[in-house]
Amino acid sequence: MRWPRQLMSLLVVLALLAGPPAVLLFLIGPPVSGWPRTEQVRAWVQQPLTEETLTAALTIGAWLLWLLLAYTVTVRAVTRLQATAVWLRQVPLPTPWQATASGMAGAAVFGVTTHPVTTAAPQPPPSSAAGTPEQPADATPTPDDRAVSDDGVLLPGGWLPRDTAESVAAAAALLWLCRRRDYRPRPLIPNAPEDPDTTWLRPAAAAVQAALADAPAPPTAPTLTDSFSTLIGVLPTGGLGLTGPGTLPIGRGLLLTALLAGHRHPTPTLIVTRAALTDLLGTDAEPLGERLPQLTVAEDPGDAIRIVEGAGPQRMVILAGDNCDANDVTHLAGVTAANGGRLVVLGGRPTGQTWHAAPTGHLHDPTHPDNPAPRLCVLDQVTAVDLLTVIAHPEPATPSPAPPRTPLPPAVTPGPRLPRQSTRGTPHQPPAASHHRLHLRVLGEPTLLIDGEPLTIRRSAAVQVLAFLAAHPTGADTRELTAAIWPGLPRSSLTGRLYTTLSDLRGAIRSASGLHVIDHTDDRYRLNPAHVDVDLWHLHTAVHQAAMTVTDTMTAWRAVRDAYPADLAAGRTWPWLDPIREVTRRRVIDACAALADSENDPRRALVLLQGGVDIDPYNADLHDRLATTLTALGDHEAADQLRNRYLRTLAQAGIDDETRDHRATSGTITSRTSPSHP
Repeated sequence: MRWPRQLMSLLVVLALLAGPPAVLLFLIGPPVSGWPRTEQVRAWVQQPLTEETLTAALTIGAWLLWLLLAYTVTVRAVTRLQATAVWLRQVPLPTPWQATASGMAGAAVFGVTTHPVTTAAPQPPPSSAAGTPEQPADATPTPDDRAVSDDGVLLPGGWLPRDTAESVAAAAALLWLCRRRDYRPRPLIPNAPEDPDTTWLRPAAAAVQAALADAPAPPTAPTLTDSFSTLIGVLPTGGLGLTGPGTLPIGRGLLLTALLAGHRHPTPTLIVTRAALTDLLGTDAEPLGERLPQLTVAEDPGDAIRIVEGAGPQRMVILAGDNCDANDVTHLAGVTAANGGRLVVLGGRPTGQTWHAAPTGHLHDPTHPDNPAPRLCVLDQVTAVDLLTVIAHPEPATPSPAPPRTPLPPAVTPGPRLPRQSTRGTPHQPPAASHHRLHLRVLGEPTLLIDGEPLTIRRSAAVQVLAFLAAHPTGADTRELTAAIWPGLPRSSLTGRLYTTLSDLRGAIRSASGLHVIDHTDDRYRLNPAHVDVDLWHLHTAVHQAAMTVTDTMTAWRAVRDAYPADLAAGRTWPWLDPIREVTRRRVIDACAALADSENDPRRALVLLQGGVDIDPYNADLHDRLATTLTALGDHEAADQLRNRYLRTLAQAGIDDETRDHRATSGTITSRTSPSHP
């Protein structure tokens, strides 16, 4: 505890400031009792070294030393106050409660240090999927922290209602399931090119996933149709114009909410004029609009009227406010409402209702200022494009730049240790002094075993650090670790959190085993292969050897299959896991398919293919091979049951006819359309 030391320091400073003046005044009196008289000056010149003059000189010297001490303390206090003031200006203060807490912290100049303290992020006002009535609140959210509650998720790029965020996370999970379904096993070869469909998701999607990963589940699961219906219920039947600083952010939120609903349910779809789409998405409007099947782009309000009149119910129309004819807008509002949809005009309506859009997503009716203000989803342009990309068709050409995925690393062998960061107060213990065996298991539930016994790790972020470093044997720097574990949050607020997590983790391992498992050199962290054994590294070694082997390949393939007991960090939903987990899984089903192809006995091949299906129950190619093998063995009933069970598995995961149409044809499971995910 620091406060006893800080209290003692404060008491010593006060004693030094108050003690010397009190002693001098009590024993000698004031340093100056008046100006010297002429006689005193003459006497001092004739005999300067007298008892009286020496006492006066010593007294003046003592007072000068005290003044120097007082000056030093004053300068130090002013410097500390200025540093505290600078920090307080940098601390996000989105709510009065946080402002009060930070002010109290800054007032304690001598007793409290000036390091930032992580506080609970502000909770957004209550809302539903698309917007619910609540008391007006125009305070702009601070995008420096990610807040999660039952009502919404606050990101640096905006705010999403809770069920909209859940829908984004579900769409991201569905994207990876589609990638698993469409992968075709290939031979294990050295230096194989990276799979283009194992790139990371866009940063905003990863941030939403991370925000929801450890958040408590809402009381009821969100449904996309209910979300869209709630949105329709918030907006006036006769249409609505929007003005104010939140117009375009709310427009992007409407775009995402409507398209998420149409992603798996084709009825609620969206019509947007080309001008409005450009205002909302900028230069990404044209290429992205062509890849969103739930979106219909109209050239002008007249074109939108023709589309709505010939379409089904539940159509929302968004128009740009500039150059909108009043008659066309009125006609379009009536037609849209008749079909169960709503009209939204960005920039205000020439006729009808126009509401004020706040940056927080709140809508205010100026004609009824006392009415509750619903809150809608708000997004900036970059975040909107990131999230819409998750539900878009694949790009026809080269994919847009995304964070590079880490390929499956080569084999890892113990080597010379990197220089270890010095640790104060901890004596150096050479490796030979410890006889503990450390084994990190990340295939399945991440667990660190010391002599076969699991080590209790208090922080969930520390478990992520171990798994991330296991998946990156060459190590990772501070930026890579913070971006992976806390995506969507500014690095400046996370460096201290990472250091605390690493210090706690390294201390727990060192206390239990006496070993320094995590090395730190040149701001790069890595697991020391001389001190810890990692099951994933054994799999890397088996894959590397199987790719290099030209003789006895079946033994090498079996080694790959046997080294894979479960998925990487099974059951965890960390966003950085998906690309690495998918690449790892693919190399294993590559080995299973190669083993089955090399078998002359169809029954043994059947067992090997079934093992591959157990590893990835969503892969269409493995099910095709398995159904073909069953048919070749004459077990047509089992082949039909396999197909039906597989189609039910896809349907339960949300991969139904709206996503990709699978049908049984000539003993195989084929698709009629291309995958609907990037």
